[in-house]
Amino acid sequence: MPTLKQLSSGTINVYAADHPPPHFHVRGKDGRELKLAIPSLVPLVGNVNPALRKEAEDWARKNMAALQAEWKRLNP
Repeated sequence: MPTLKQLSSGTINVYAADHPPPHFHVRGKDGRELKLAIPSLVPLVGNVNPALRKEAEDWARKNMAALQAEWKRLNP
């Protein structure tokens, strides 16, 4: 589970051999997790605090190409 980005209160991860649709995981330091679709950023399941979600979405918008490439690399 490569950590793509360490956020102020959590991480952004992409897992190998994960299920479709393409998505990434936002995991808070409190253990809560949110899965967001790539590239739409539609929430798939879970929740994290609103500040962490906003930080993750802002980062993802700026780094969407990297997210898509990592998904494709780990989930051929």
